[in-house]
Amino acid sequence: MSGKNATSKPRKVVLAYSGGLDTSVILKWLQDRYGCEVITFTADIGQGEELEPARAKAKQMGVKKIFVEDLREEFVRDFVFPMFRANALYEGQYLLGTSIARPLIAKRQIEIAAKTGADAVAHGATGKGNDQVRFELTYYSLNPDIRVIAPWREWDLTSRTKLVDFAEKHQIPIAKDKRGDAPFSVDANLLHASSEGKVLEDPAQEVPRYVYSRTVDPESAPDKATVITVGFERGDAISLDGKALSPAQLLAALNELGRQNGIGRLDLVENRFVGMKSRGMYETPGGTILYAAHRGIEQITLDRGAGHLKDELMPKYAEMIYNGFWFTPEREMLQAAIDKSQEFVTGTVTLKLYKGSVSVIGRQSPYSLYDQDLVTFEEGKVAYDHRDAAGFIRLNALRLRTLAQRNKRLRRDK
Repeated sequence: MSGKNATSKPRKVVLAYSGGLDTSVILKWLQDRYGCEVITFTADIGQGEELEPARAKAKQMGVKKIFVEDLREEFVRDFVFPMFRANALYEGQYLLGTSIARPLIAKRQIEIAAKTGADAVAHGATGKGNDQVRFELTYYSLNPDIRVIAPWREWDLTSRTKLVDFAEKHQIPIAKDKRGDAPFSVDANLLHASSEGKVLEDPAQEVPRYVYSRTVDPESAPDKATVITVGFERGDAISLDGKALSPAQLLAALNELGRQNGIGRLDLVENRFVGMKSRGMYETPGGTILYAAHRGIEQITLDRGAGHLKDELMPKYAEMIYNGFWFTPEREMLQAAIDKSQEFVTGTVTLKLYKGSVSVIGRQSPYSLYDQDLVTFEEGKVAYDHRDAAGFIRLNALRLRTLAQRNKRLRRDK
C-alpha cells in the first residue's frame, strides 16, 4: 500500500472490480486484511460482457455501495478520439487500446472515492505489467493524497491455483473455465481486445487461431471488397456512409465492418515501461479503419509543415499514453497543439475493406489544400513557372556542392 499514511488501515476502498476471479479474490482479501469497507466500481467501456453479474456477485460478497456505469461514450469521445487526432502509434504499430482505457477507469475511481468519502483505491494489475503504472499515475495526478492498494505487490497468492484455493476456502463463486490455468489472458474494450501470456509467450510461435475473438481470419473474409465512407469534423469521425452516429456508435459500427473483413490483427513484441519485452496479440478492427480514414482526410487538409510536425510529435505523445502519463501538463500541451492542427480536418474519406486490408480510395473536403491546377501535367491555370525550379534546386544544392568540392580536393591531394 502506498500514499499518505500508508501504514494505517484504510476505512473505505474503491476497488476497480470486474467480477472475475482476480478482483473477487481481491475484494475478499481487502475485507479480511484491512477490515475496511469495500466499494466496487465496474465500468462498461465496451468489453462486450454482461456487467449485472458483477453487481450481483459484489452484493453477494457483502458490498453495500456498488457502482456499475456505462462509460462507452465518454471513453470514445474524451479519450479515444483525442488520441486518434494525433494518429498515435506506440513503437510504430500499437494503437494503444489497453493504455487509453486505464486513465478513464482510474479517474472515475477517484471521483467515486470523493463522492463516497473513501480514503483509498485498489486495482488488480500485476507487479510486472504496465497497468499498475497507468492506474497509479492517474490516481496521484487527480488526488495526491489518495492511498493506493495493489494486492499483487503485497499478497502471496502468486498462482492461479492459489487464487482458486482462496476463492473456494471463502466460498467465492468461480466460473468453471477459471478453475484451471487459462491458456492466455484477455483485456477488451470498445477499441480493441488484447491477448498475452501462456501460449503467446514464445515470439517464435505463430498465434493460435483460437486466440482471435474480434476478427474473422482474413483468408476466410468475403471475396468481395466492402466500400465505406467516413465523415469527419475537426478531426473526429462523425458519420458512416452519410449517417450521423455518436462516437461510441460509430466505433462499434466500424468494429463490425472490420470484424467481417478480418481487419486489425497485430502480433507485437513491445517494450514495457517497467523494462521488459512482452509479446501480445491485438485486435483493433474499427480503430485500424479509423486510423486509415483520419490519415486520409489529413492528406488533403493539413499543411505540410503542420503535418510533418505532428508526425514528429506523435511518438512522444504515444509513449506518454503507453506509460500512463495522460493527466500530465506535457500531454495536455501536445494535445493543444494537435487539436489546433485539426481545425480544418473536415470532410469525407472513402475506404475499401478487403481480406485484412484497409485502403483509402477517395477523400474530399471543403477545406482541401489540394489544387489540381498546380499539380496537373497539363497546362495549369495558376502561376507556376517551371523555370523557377532551377533556382530553388541550386539554392538547396549549395551546401552539397560545397561538400563535393572539398571531397574532390581531398582526393586530388592524396
